[in-house]
Amino acid sequence: MNVVIVGSGNMGSALASQLVKAGHKVSIVSKDAAHAAALATKVGAQAMPAGSAARDADVVIVATPYAEATAALRALGDLCGKTVVDITNPLTVDYMGLTVGHTTSGAEEIAKAVPGAEVVKAFNTVFAQVLKEGPDFGRGSTVPVFYAGDSAQAKQAVDTLVKSIGFAPVDAGPLRNARYLEPLAGLNIYFGYGAGKGTGIAPNWIART
Repeated sequence: MNVVIVGSGNMGSALASQLVKAGHKVSIVSKDAAHAAALATKVGAQAMPAGSAARDADVVIVATPYAEATAALRALGDLCGKTVVDITNPLTVDYMGLTVGHTTSGAEEIAKAVPGAEVVKAFNTVFAQVLKEGPDFGRGSTVPVFYAGDSAQAKQAVDTLVKSIGFAPVDAGPLRNARYLEPLAGLNIYFGYGAGKGTGIAPNWIART
């Protein structure tokens, strides 16, 4: 797939590296052009200006802080019909709470702000360290990537993308279920930082067989 990653921080970097390794064509867009160019050289992607980046994209991944996501996506131009993957979390300054919740979600607000885009929430419950180091936790345990969206076609694209980098895709229902995925990410952040478990962790469900 042709994948555009908007943002060159830890999450964007980890995803870019994994997607390039999986054989995808990856373009990186960042407000810091020099940082985007350095990352692109490091992982084997290409850096592109915002205005032309999404034209031939199959998937656009927004990996900026939540507060910057809408502006970053709008800078790409027309996203009508494009699969847009929102990996952000609407976190408070201390990372221990959410600024949006209960009656909406960050993903739903992004979808409202970028009408026509097929927004899918995904990857937000996975730490950058886990993305970077890979999905295998040993003993047959693979890190899940929960995703939620209203477009069957966009969700299938995300499912395929997740599988291609070795993670386990889990369909979490419609986009409104991002209202659950974002607090789940918040709890994961608490365990990682507040409870001192570190960032080599990931939430999962187990089933009795």
